[in-house]
Amino acid sequence: MSEHDTAPSAALRELREVIDALLGPDGCPWDQAQTPQSLCDYLVEEAFELIDGIRRNDSAEAMEELGDVFFILLFIAALYERSGSFTLADSLRHSTAKMIRRHPHVFADKTFGSIQELWDNWERTKRRENEGTNRKRVFDSLPAGLPPLLKAYRINAKAARNSFTWKSDKDVETQLRAEWDEWIQAMTNKDAEAAEREFGDYLFTLVELGRRKGIKANAALDFANQKFLRRFAAMEELAEGRGLNFSELDLEAMNALWEEVKTGE
Repeated sequence: MSEHDTAPSAALRELREVIDALLGPDGCPWDQAQTPQSLCDYLVEEAFELIDGIRRNDSAEAMEELGDVFFILLFIAALYERSGSFTLADSLRHSTAKMIRRHPHVFADKTFGSIQELWDNWERTKRRENEGTNRKRVFDSLPAGLPPLLKAYRINAKAARNSFTWKSDKDVETQLRAEWDEWIQAMTNKDAEAAEREFGDYLFTLVELGRRKGIKANAALDFANQKFLRRFAAMEELAEGRGLNFSELDLEAMNALWEEVKTGE
């Protein structure tokens, strides 16, 4: 690789110059009309595209989408800087100081006997940082717009870091069975509202059991979704290759194709 290829600071300057040109007097009318608020949805979209590339182990797509995320982030930073609110340097230095503060075992002489002690210190540090702000309570910093499955994981993780969780995995498994029984009872009673609530309780508890086993429910479900879509597409290709109309196949025939696809993986 050339020196140019391995110089991220120079590449960031070049991207910032592009943004400055887009926002300049002879720039793009669409870009000039944007605000940090209007760019939020684009940031979410680009982040999901980056996640998709990462989870599919597609390094080429991850490289491209990572650049797109940086573009939106730098774009937002430029808009805030132009409004006089803060600069990108302000934001980066704030984050640097925060990470140093929250990692005294790396940047100071603090030692921890376990990961739990490390998390306890992390939470104490966050509470000190939030003194005098509107983020005084444990879940005040939890983004309201997180997708529900991801939010359930974060809620359980934060609760556990503050010692509010089941004592053992066995206790969670017992609670999970109880939630299942309550859902089945609601279904038996044909109480749709109660069934929905109990199903939510079951999912919430299942997310916590997964978290304790090192499984992130949102990522696990995404992998399951992708696996199903991949297998279903392969079923359709098999049917097409055999001159069959997939939509006219009965369930038995579809299951046979499904098993054939699974066996061939």
